[in-house]
Order: sequence, then C-alpha cells, then structure tokens
Amino acid sequence: MMAQTQKHDVFQAIADPTRRSLLQLLVDKEMPVTAISSHYPMTRTAVSKHLRILAEAGLVKERKVGRETRYRLETEPLLELKRWLAYYERFWENKLAALKRFVEADGAEDAGTASAPGLADKE
Repeated sequence: MMAQTQKHDVFQAIADPTRRSLLQLLVDKEMPVTAISSHYPMTRTAVSKHLRILAEAGLVKERKVGRETRYRLETEPLLELKRWLAYYERFWENKLAALKRFVEADGAEDAGTASAPGLADKE
C-alpha cells in the first residue's frame, strides 16, 4: 500500500493568518473543533476546513474522543520551515551587520562634525 501524500505543505498551510492563529491556539492543549471555533468569527465548517489543511500538512493531529474530534499541534513539520529560514538568515544577518556599520560610521562622522564648531569657537 502506498503512503498517502500530503495535499498541502507546511508553507501553504501557514500562509493564511487564520491557520497561524489556529496553531497558536493549539500550542498548549488539545481542543475540540467546537471550542476552537468559539475563538473565531466564522462558522464551524470554515474552521474545520482550516484544520483539515493544517492536518494535511501534518501540523495538527486529530483524534476521536466519543463523538467529538480533538485537535493538537504537531511541531515536527515546523522543522522544515525552520531549516528553510535558517538558510536565509545569513543574508539577513549580513544586511543587518552592514546597516549597523553604516549607521555607526555615519554617527561617527556627525560626532566629528559637531565637535568642530566648538573647537573653532575657542580659537
């Protein structure tokens, strides 16, 4: 039997602000869809669709407890996102370091200019 492929990847799943909010809501505890949907101004069906996309990406797991389905956060797929961002972090660090050097150099020039008139006044 072939393994089921994911319909949505982590990047698609977290692209929507509502789904990111759902992940934050599920950080600390497992919750049923009824409790989850009470936090949003949308129908339970709409919340269920968002949860289904997160489940397809492996970001939430669902389990049946009696008649209700409970959802919990799965953080392992977020490691893929972390690795991807880590690769690009070096570019941000380089740009921030260059900005820091620029600002500090500009500040040093301004400090040198500001002290010159004071010296000229004393002469």
